[in-house]
Amino acid sequence: MEVGCLLLFRTLSSPLIRPPLRRHSWPVPSSPLLRASSSPPPLPSPPSAYPQGAYRGPKPRRDLVGDWVSNNDGFVRSLPIFVGGLSLLAVLLNRAFSGIAPVTDASSSQSRADILTLALAVTNLLSGLVWLSIRPKYISPVVPQGVDCKRINSKIANYAVLELLWAWESLSATTCCRSLVVVHGGFCLLQIGVAAESLTEVGEAVAVDVHKLIQSSVYRNVAESGKQSYLANLSLYPAKSELPFLPTTTQAVILQPLGNSGIAIIGGDTIRGFTDLDQAWITLIAEKLDVTLSKSQDN
Repeated sequence: MEVGCLLLFRTLSSPLIRPPLRRHSWPVPSSPLLRASSSPPPLPSPPSAYPQGAYRGPKPRRDLVGDWVSNNDGFVRSLPIFVGGLSLLAVLLNRAFSGIAPVTDASSSQSRADILTLALAVTNLLSGLVWLSIRPKYISPVVPQGVDCKRINSKIANYAVLELLWAWESLSATTCCRSLVVVHGGFCLLQIGVAAESLTEVGEAVAVDVHKLIQSSVYRNVAESGKQSYLANLSLYPAKSELPFLPTTTQAVILQPLGNSGIAIIGGDTIRGFTDLDQAWITLIAEKLDVTLSKSQDN
C-alpha cells in the first residue's frame, strides 16, 4: 500500500512527457547564405484565408461628421435660420398661451428669460444669413495657351536627363505644374511642358534667354535670398513680363533656387494652386537636382 502511494505521488509530481512535434522537412538551400540560416522560411498563408484582392493593411479613419457636413453644405449653412426661426416662434407661442402679460416686466424672471431667448434667436437668424451670403469661391484651373515644348540640353549626362524628366513627371502628375524651366550653371538645361508660342515662327516655343533671365530682378531676388519665391497670382505681379517663355495664361509661378548657380521656374494653371506641402516638396526636389546637376557639370 505504501509502495503504491509512493509510485502514484512520483507520477503526479513528474512533468508530463509530450510527444515530439512533427516538423516539415524543408529542402536544403543551394545558396551558402541561405545554408547558414537554421530557421526554415515561414509557411505561406493559405489562399482561402484572405479573399483575392482584399486589403489587409491598416484602414484610414473616416471623419463621419466632416463628410456629412461637406455633402450637405447648403443644409448646414441654412440650419441656423431654421433654429432661430423655431426659437423665435416658440417664445412667442409661450408668451401668448401661458397667460403671462404681453407687456414685458423687468421684475419678472420670465420676461428676462424671454428677452434673452429672443436675442439668441435673432443671433442665429443673422448667423444663418451670413453663412448663406459668404461662400468659398471655387477656383477652376485655366488651360494654358501655348505650344508643347520639350527641350533638353544635349551637354548633360544621361543620368542628369533622367533626373530632370523624373522631376517633371512627378510635379506634373501630383501638382498643378504645367510648365518647367531649369537653368543651372548659366545654361538652360530643360524647358518642358506648355510654353509661349513664338511670334516669328508658328508652332515653335519661345526660347529661354538665359542672359536676360539672369539680369532680371526675379532671378536676382531669388539668388540673393536663396529662398523659394511663390507668386500665387501671377497677374498681380509685374514680374510676369520678365518670364516671356511661360504661357500667357499661367496663373501661378514658383521660383525655386537650385543651390547658388541655378533656378527652377515652375508654372501652374491654378491661382494659389500650390499648397504648403507642394512648396516643401519642391524644395527637396530642388536640393536633389542641384546635387545631380553639379556632379554632371563637374564631370
